Amino acid sequence: MAMFVHLTPAANAARIRKSGIRAVSHGRDDDKGLFCFPVLPSYTLTHQWLRELARRSGPRGLVAVHLRLPDDEPVTVGHYSNRPGRAHVPTTAGDAVHRVATMEDPRGWEVFLPRAVTRAEVHRVRAVRQVTGWRYFPDSNGRPPCTCYGCRVRGEYGSQRLRRRRPHPFDGPAPATPVLLRRIAEAGTPGDPAQVCAALHRLGMRRRGPVGQLAHLADHPDPVVRTALAETVAGWSTPGVDALLRRLSEDPDADVREAVDLTDRLSPA
Repeated sequence: MAMFVHLTPAANAARIRKSGIRAVSHGRDDDKGLFCFPVLPSYTLTHQWLRELARRSGPRGLVAVHLRLPDDEPVTVGHYSNRPGRAHVPTTAGDAVHRVATMEDPRGWEVFLPRAVTRAEVHRVRAVRQVTGWRYFPDSNGRPPCTCYGCRVRGEYGSQRLRRRRPHPFDGPAPATPVLLRRIAEAGTPGDPAQVCAALHRLGMRRRGPVGQLAHLADHPDPVVRTALAETVAGWSTPGVDALLRRLSEDPDADVREAVDLTDRLSPA
């Protein structure tokens, strides 16, 4: 039997002890399952993902769930960056443990189990030191953190002080919505893709937006604009977003359809 550790918010501990670990979608080829890591002799390497996951874990921190899987259990193993030579490859649980244990540097590697974990497979749930592991990426210490909209975590401890010390070009108040809509209109018909995408990026930083005034971009001839449209409206709570995303989900371009799938807004039919 192969032993793995799965890190999860402490609020889930009681449910896991009672009924196991649910399989959830992670945007990986529509697979549902969970990420875990082999239990190694090194406590630090075994729980290396803790500090990174703890950035979004909630007020009570994380707990470690140890689970036993048959050696021939189908899993995938790979590096989180998914770079060539490090992409997830199908294997067995026993082989995944061997691969990770014999690596010179296993930091950033992960194992994906494409199913739920039953209560009988949960070996134990225990507390872990909340200061173990790396943040952002391995060897990030000594490198200036990125404060762009995509990298920073809203409300993270010290984030405001960090942005004051290392301001990003997109920091500060974004132009008003009418200004951004005017920029899209001034881009022309069908519109310069770079100018339209720049305005869409700014609109995507909002919680709500003018869905009706952007719907015509779903017919833009450039798939880059249609992809940017899907990414922009995905985080909005404005009525009409799901209808627009459903329309984009039938787009002839694969990149546009993939962008809609990654939003995880549309429930399967």
